[in-house]
Amino acid sequence: MKLFCCIEHVERALDEIVYECEEAPILNELEKEEVCEYCEQRAVYIVANEFSDTKCE
Repeated sequence: MKLFCCIEHVERALDEIVYECEEAPILNELEKEEVCEYCEQRAVYIVANEFSDTKCE
C-alpha cells in the first residue's frame, strides 16, 4: 500500500498505513509530481508499507 500526500495530510496518510497494514510506515519525499490522495493538491510525500514499491519513476 502506498499513498501520495501533501504536507497538510501527511499525518492522515501515516495513520491510514498503520491502521491498514498494522506496521510502521515508510515516509519519503517525492521527486516527481503527483497529486495528494486527499485533496488534489501537489503531493510532497509518499507514505507506504515496507512491501510497496516506493521508488519514484
